[in-house]
Amino acid sequence: MSNEIDFVIAWVDGNDENWIKEKKQYAPKDATEDDSVVRYRDWENLKYWFRSVERYTPWVRKIHFVTWGHVPEWLDTANPKLHIVKHEDYIPKEYLPTFNSHTIELNLHRIPDLAEQFVYFNDDMFVNRPMKPEQFFKNGLPCDVFGLDCVYFGIDSAGPYIGNDLTVINKHFRKSVSLKKNLGKYFKLRYGARRLYNTFFLTPWRWFPGFVYQHVANGYLKKTFEEVWAAEPEMLDASCKSRFRSETNVNQWVFKFWQLAEGNFYPRAYKLSRCFHLSADVYCDELLEDIKKSTHGLICINDVQRTTDFEGKRDRINAAFAEVFPEKSSFER
Repeated sequence: MSNEIDFVIAWVDGNDENWIKEKKQYAPKDATEDDSVVRYRDWENLKYWFRSVERYTPWVRKIHFVTWGHVPEWLDTANPKLHIVKHEDYIPKEYLPTFNSHTIELNLHRIPDLAEQFVYFNDDMFVNRPMKPEQFFKNGLPCDVFGLDCVYFGIDSAGPYIGNDLTVINKHFRKSVSLKKNLGKYFKLRYGARRLYNTFFLTPWRWFPGFVYQHVANGYLKKTFEEVWAAEPEMLDASCKSRFRSETNVNQWVFKFWQLAEGNFYPRAYKLSRCFHLSADVYCDELLEDIKKSTHGLICINDVQRTTDFEGKRDRINAAFAEVFPEKSSFER
């Protein structure tokens, strides 16, 4: 297997008038579909994503920039490492147009010239300090954290999607068999005491009750996508036909969980990554400190329904990025 690693990032310009016009034509009427503003608003820090990637992971082979069709005015599309990917370039036409991030993500393996090993980023996920290729993939396997957990079905949670993902996992994997096969991977000190504690006490359950997920950039193999599509074509097809996120969907974590259940991953430390949910000012303060000190290798700036003072937080975060990355990257005009 080639050691080449690609990055994939999905981005939408929520202010694009043509995109807004098209989205309104398909505005959801089903209460289970999600068209909230938090899904599309722009934190205006995409240029810092490129600056961080260029500084901290210069070894990446190619960046696939997935977009409805718009690109930032400042982006240098002639950069040889950059591949602009429009939805129609890889998503089957029967699913288009789509405003559902799940559809965009469930078809990533179809991107032309995508490396077998790739890391998927939402546009709120950043590389935050120098990272080596083997921190993403080792021995041909994506690096990840294993931990059994229970699914949270609270307000503004991903519970419904994860529940659907677990339906797929428990249909195709027997937990007792996976545990026996991957015992050495499932119990590692690098996961931390809390993950080990939860895994130990959830081990007696006959099925997978849930997995730890850090909501940061994930490493994937294209073959995992192909395996899941071959195993569950109807489930994935139904999800992709939802033009907006729906509680009936599976999401990209079905591939992550499949790799974990199969044991097709290499264990890495939990403390490498952190997701900051910006529902409280204290988390924003901690995020700013993390950016300036490069505490974690991977971070997520997670906008949620309960985020307050959006503009104030956006400006403070971008000021911190500007302090760390004052110079343009080669991806900027």
